[in-house]
Amino acid sequence: MNESEFEKLRGFYLEELNIGQQAITSKTITEADIVLFSAVTGDNNPVHTSEAFAEKTIFKKRVSHGFLTASLISTVIGTKLPGPGSIYVKQSLFFLAPVYPGDTVNIKVIVKSIDNIKRRVTLETYCEKNGEKVLNGEAVILVKSNKN
Repeated sequence: MNESEFEKLRGFYLEELNIGQQAITSKTITEADIVLFSAVTGDNNPVHTSEAFAEKTIFKKRVSHGFLTASLISTVIGTKLPGPGSIYVKQSLFFLAPVYPGDTVNIKVIVKSIDNIKRRVTLETYCEKNGEKVLNGEAVILVKSNKN
């Protein structure tokens, strides 16, 4: 890949990031998402895959995998902020409420701090539906510097 092709694909350099900078995306969780996530991960917990089973749980109906929702944070980080080329180092997660098939989830990341020496950015991460947080956490991301 030549330099011009790289520049078209790359995300933000560390020096281009600012505290408070943010990015957001949305995704409606579909039946297909749940089926495919179950197949890829092997997580066939019937609370996700069986309506009859889920009816007898605290949720009263099937719920999406928590990690399906959490994985959408990676979508924002890898495509928007910091974007392509950034590398996950750490992620904390707190699951606050269920996500059901058909729910639209808004995923947001906000630059919380920047460590220029280690080339790492700490992001506040969260997902919400209908204005209610369903998941929150914090990510540490390694970001390319334009100085090396």
